Amino acid sequence: MKKEDCIFCKIANGEIPSATVYEDELFRGILDIAPAARGHVILLPKNHAADVFELPEEEAQRVFPAVKKIAAAVKQATGCAGVNILQNNGESAGQTVFHFHVHVIPREEEDTVKIGWKTGAYEGNSSSQMAERIREKL
Repeated sequence: MKKEDCIFCKIANGEIPSATVYEDELFRGILDIAPAARGHVILLPKNHAADVFELPEEEAQRVFPAVKKIAAAVKQATGCAGVNILQNNGESAGQTVFHFHVHVIPREEEDTVKIGWKTGAYEGNSSSQMAERIREKL
C-alpha cells in the first residue's frame, strides 16, 4: 500500500525518477541525492511503512538479504574500505523521512563521514535488569 503524500513511496514505485541500482518486487535501491559518500544507496520498500515497527514481517525478512547484495555491489563498485548499514526509527533517532529505509554508505579510512555516539556504561546489575525487561517483551 502506497501513501499518496510520501515522496519515498513515489520514488520506490517509479513515479519520481531516481538513479536505481537495485529493484525487486518489494524494494527499490537508489543512489541518495544528498550522499554522505559517493555510492551511498538507500533501499526503499515499495509499500509504505513509516518505520521498522510498521514493516510487514515478509518485508522485514527480505530486507537484509537485499541490503547484503547492495553492500557487496557498492564495495566492489567504489573500492571502499568498508560500509555502514544504517536504519533510523523516529525523529529522536535521526529519521527525517518517515518511510522505512536503509542506508548503505561506503566508507574510507580517512573520510569525513561522522556516525557515532558517546559510549555509556551500566552500573551494578542494571544491565541484567535491562536485559530481563527486554526479554519479557519478546
